[in-house]
Amino acid sequence: KDVVDTAVGAGNFKTLVAAVQAAGLVDTLKGPGPFTIFAPSDEAFAKIPKAQLDALLADKAALTKVLTYHVVPAKVMAADVKEGQVPTVQGQALTVRTGAGVMVNQSKVLATDVQASNGVIHVIDTVLMPQ
Repeated sequence: KDVVDTAVGAGNFKTLVAAVQAAGLVDTLKGPGPFTIFAPSDEAFAKIPKAQLDALLADKAALTKVLTYHVVPAKVMAADVKEGQVPTVQGQALTVRTGAGVMVNQSKVLATDVQASNGVIHVIDTVLMPQ
């Protein structure tokens, strides 16, 4: 299964999958990759106030910017993670820290190395917002 089907099958990424569909990114993320997805769980999306989340889901350009900020155009397994800046598909870099568990910007990595045919998913607890 590719990263999209893997996320659908996991069951705790309903909001992320809906957002990927709304942004028209399904075909891209079903492509050859490889992709590393820092995937916010449904609980991560629940931290965003409903009005703000609804506005984001309705704004395809802004939604695409946010979602592609969660995608690294390479397969990075947990064992290969290094501290520093990691480029994203969106263009801005994420900051990875490995002090007390792995952090991506302000988000904690909850689960790692969910394998997919075209990449890997790491579960995070906060939606990452580009500047």
